Formats: sequence, C-alpha cells, structure tokens
Amino acid sequence: MQTPSAAMIVIGDEILSGRTRDSNMNYLAKALTEHGIALAEARMISDDHALIARHVRELSEAYDHVFTSGGIGPTHDDITAEAVADAMGAACSIRDDARAILQTHYDRSGQELNEARLRMARIPDGATLIDNPISAAPGFTLGNVHVMAGVPRIFEAMLASVLPTLTGAEPMLSQSLRVERGEGDIAGPLGELAAAHPEVSIGSYPFHQNGVHGSNIVARSQDGTAVDQVMVALSKLFPEAT
Repeated sequence: MQTPSAAMIVIGDEILSGRTRDSNMNYLAKALTEHGIALAEARMISDDHALIARHVRELSEAYDHVFTSGGIGPTHDDITAEAVADAMGAACSIRDDARAILQTHYDRSGQELNEARLRMARIPDGATLIDNPISAAPGFTLGNVHVMAGVPRIFEAMLASVLPTLTGAEPMLSQSLRVERGEGDIAGPLGELAAAHPEVSIGSYPFHQNGVHGSNIVARSQDGTAVDQVMVALSKLFPEAT
C-alpha cells in the first residue's frame, strides 16, 4: 500500500518566542515512521484563531492526517478547539462526555471543576475523544485532524491512544555509515548510488566533532533488502567508514 502522509501544526506563542522548546515534532516524526506514516510537513504558528483555522484547513486537504499540539488547556489563549472546529465546519461547545471525564477527575482529586477547567470540555460536534491518562482533559479527532495537548508527556500519551487506530504502511527502515570526508568529496559517488537505487532515500549529514570533519550517510527505505544492498555498496565506496 502507498505510505499515508501526515503533517503537524505546533501551536503556541511560547514556542515562537523561544520561551518553550518544542519536542513534540521530533517525537511524532519517530512514532509515525515506526508506524508506516510519513510526516511530510510541519508548521509552527501562534495562538491566533484565523491562522490556526487556515493552516488546519490547508493541511487537512493536502495530507491523510494532521496532528496538532498545544492550545487545548483552560486559559483564555487556548483556542485550538474552536479554531479547528471552524476550519472543519463544525460547531464547538461543552460536550457532556468530556465534562463527565473532567468532573470525575476533579472530584477524585478534591478540586472544583470551575469555569476555567470546564473550557477543556469544549469539543467540536462529530469529534471523537482522545484519551488523556495523565491529566484527564481529552484531545479529539475531527475528520483527519488529531488535536492534542502541548505538554510533551500528555502529547505522547495521547498519541499512544491514537496511533493504533491509524493504518500505516510498512515501517521505514534505516542504516547509517560515518565517513570522515566532507560532503564535497562524497557527493559524486552518492549521487550515482542514489540514481542506481531509487527505492532508497540516501541522505548525507555533515558533522564536525573533536576536530574531525565528516558526514553521516543514512539509507532509508521500506525495503530492508534494498537498504542492505546500498550499505554494502557504501562500504565498498568508503572502506574506511564506520
């Protein structure tokens, strides 16, 4: 089967200001690769309703899946739920099932489900809830858009409940080789090898470490045999490589 495609939208002024470092995109990319879904694009945007809605609409039409992180908490700037609903043409309001989950959680902890916390029960009509075993407040899936929290631990837990529901192709396999030569020295042979093995993605990533300059060559494909063949060819081209 053809590998399903995906995009991600990282939402939050705190990300763009540099106050918070995003780790969710890296985690998602690895998880999707293992599941046989290709993350093809990622965007980082601010907490702006119109901006979120526009990007969700564009990416939802372009890819099989869209994942968002951030903006579904209890504060005034958590506007992702309404913006996604707007993008997908759905109404958004307090959902009884989401409210019940929050009520049980806060009753258990002896805290009040106040107006601010109740904001986390805003769910678009027609959406399916995404379980949140960490802090209870659910994410949701609407169409092909999966809306999750920005806190990494919660994002990862939500993703764990979403991935089993998605159909992926064969996972991407990869092997790497470290060559202590500059990219200018290896570009020609790598180009010829890539042309001879179009089913394998061959990338070169330069490094400079402890006074040593070189490149890490990575071969990636869903065809493990093809990757093995490329690695054999690379070892012959660069016998000194590790």
